[in-house]
Amino acid sequence: MLKRVLVEGVVSGAAGMVAMTVGEVVEQRLTGRPDSHVPARVLERVLGVQDHQGSSLRAMNLAMHFGQGIALGPLRSLMAHVGLRGPVASAKFTVVRLTNDQILENATGVGAPPQTWPRAELAVDLLHKAVYGYATGLVADALAARRGPGPGQRHAAVAPGRRAGVGPLPRRTATAR
Repeated sequence: MLKRVLVEGVVSGAAGMVAMTVGEVVEQRLTGRPDSHVPARVLERVLGVQDHQGSSLRAMNLAMHFGQGIALGPLRSLMAHVGLRGPVASAKFTVVRLTNDQILENATGVGAPPQTWPRAELAVDLLHKAVYGYATGLVADALAARRGPGPGQRHAAVAPGRRAGVGPLPRRTATAR
């Protein structure tokens, strides 16, 4: 299952990044907002390299931008494989994506806590990360659904709704297929 989760996660994360990038390009054309170089600056600090300029700055930006999204994709794939699917799971995953960004940006001194940002900037970031989270989720859920319900979904089917007295699934049926 691990190999499947990793492969499907990379595919899902890449699809989410494509969706997010297309959305960013459209938004920037409509609003005139310039490119952010925060991803590149974070990657430079993490790698301990000099600041890049020009086309190499853009390459660093894309490497970090896509690298983060693809690296987090397997987590969403794992969620889908164990039965955490749909819009609520994608909302939870969106929070993970936002948290990942904030940890890296704040730890490197490139960014500041979101509560200090201008509200319009915060709204744009939340929108783009939500596009990523939900697009990644759609692909991860569709790929995982080919294997049937996950253990959490099978457990929920025993007695629909949250009920007392429903024990765990037998071990042989609980493990992911």
